Amino acid sequence: MKPKSTNKFAMGNLKLKNKVFLAPMHQVNDIAFRLLCKKAGTSLTYTGLINPQTRAPLNLEDKPAIQFACNTPKGIPEFIKKNDKSVSLYDFNLGCPSPHAKQSKIGYFMINNTKAITDILKTIRENTSKPLTIKLRKMPIQETKTILKIAEKYCDAIAIHPRTQAQGYSGEPDIEFARQVKKLTKLPIIYSGNIKTKAQAEQSLKEFGFIMIGRASMGNPSIFSDIIKRTNKKNENDRKPIKRINFQDYLKLTKKYKLNFSQVKFQALNFTRDFPGSSKLRHKLSLAKTEKELLNILKKGINSF
Repeated sequence: MKPKSTNKFAMGNLKLKNKVFLAPMHQVNDIAFRLLCKKAGTSLTYTGLINPQTRAPLNLEDKPAIQFACNTPKGIPEFIKKNDKSVSLYDFNLGCPSPHAKQSKIGYFMINNTKAITDILKTIRENTSKPLTIKLRKMPIQETKTILKIAEKYCDAIAIHPRTQAQGYSGEPDIEFARQVKKLTKLPIIYSGNIKTKAQAEQSLKEFGFIMIGRASMGNPSIFSDIIKRTNKKNENDRKPIKRINFQDYLKLTKKYKLNFSQVKFQALNFTRDFPGSSKLRHKLSLAKTEKELLNILKKGINSF
């Protein structure tokens, strides 16, 4: 049986400080980036895609939502038994549009495999009392109705990114499809799609239970403080906005968590994408072979670094 909660900001038995989440993003959501987004004010961070049979070490210090990507329940009980105390929520991905997902028959490419969807959600539900969600993207309405019917037996919310598989992450999300999904289920909706400003966030929260910020947060964790308007409350008479997070903040955490150079370079490209003259700077960064070389390029290219 799904746990219930009467808390205003809650999902299942998970209490939340606000309704603004870091969306699951593969490769982007490393532990350093997730912690910076938490610092900026998001109440819940998601991991990227995780196969429950993984043997790779996981750092769950931020107590994230785990996003499972699989087409069988194999490994789920063992994963939950090992990690449940460090997890806030479990999400099952039915939206990933990538070629890898197609090849592996996961994400969007298993929406017609209702037996596997049922088995996976049932297995997660039987092994944890933590909230459970699924993440969908725009799909034919009959498949949508079928999946929602299954989800209502096991889940606490539905996350929806209303772009088609062919769109991937480009083009305009179809908010009308998200509204249609809302009408088809009693479960709360977590809306994701092109939310870049406080005004857009507020408008989305008027219609949906929760929101996710994804690509707009890449290289910009401070988008959460912009949206939530978090302030430094140490001095009640001087509530100044918290300091904006930059690549130096990320770099400090990479040392602590021993992230590899390729990941550091990947995030350096994200953090510099909106800088003046960023195309030339990012081209130089892409050619860097060592961290020392990367930092030298940044110091020469960014006066504030």
